[in-house]
Amino acid sequence: MKKIDVISPIVLGLIISVFIVSLLRVTETNIAIAGVTPTLLWILIIVLIPSFLVLWVYITFRLGKKRHSFFQFGKFIPIGVSNTAIDFGVLNLLILTSGIEKGLLFSAFKGVSFLCAVTNSYLWNKFWTFDGGGTDDVRKQFLKFLVVAGIGFIINVSVASFIVNIIDPIGGISPILWANIAAFASIVIVIIWNFLGYKFLVFKK
Repeated sequence: MKKIDVISPIVLGLIISVFIVSLLRVTETNIAIAGVTPTLLWILIIVLIPSFLVLWVYITFRLGKKRHSFFQFGKFIPIGVSNTAIDFGVLNLLILTSGIEKGLLFSAFKGVSFLCAVTNSYLWNKFWTFDGGGTDDVRKQFLKFLVVAGIGFIINVSVASFIVNIIDPIGGISPILWANIAAFASIVIVIIWNFLGYKFLVFKK
């Protein structure tokens, strides 16, 4: 492993940790753990998540010695989680600073947060996951990246909607649980689509 393969998951882990801590504070959610104060819990989150991501990347690095795609996929996952953190984080920051949580401005806020997340994803995947891959100029490559991400978004909504609206809940489980299962299934499919799209269409060497 290179130094960047240790530093990158630490930075991504800190981004994710800050988002989680901020979300807990904004929603005024208190997680009660015996003998653990809120401040200590936040410190644990900020230490444990980056440490876990370093371990995750190391494991996929070892697996990737035989097949490099395993290592690339191992780097791709924490980037995806950080994208979600940035998307939610920027959106909530804009809502809190403006006091606006609906209407046309909310849609604009969501667009800004999405672009921040996509830009984060592009930079990390280009320079870390795929080692500066691709032969296109930056503008053309970023456009391809947006197209792949856009198709992923359509797949995400379509798969989740199909499962919820067409397939009845299996085993008598509640509609809420079924909706979450549908959302999870769509995320798994989109992760695979995005990874393959970025690898073979956007950052192909």
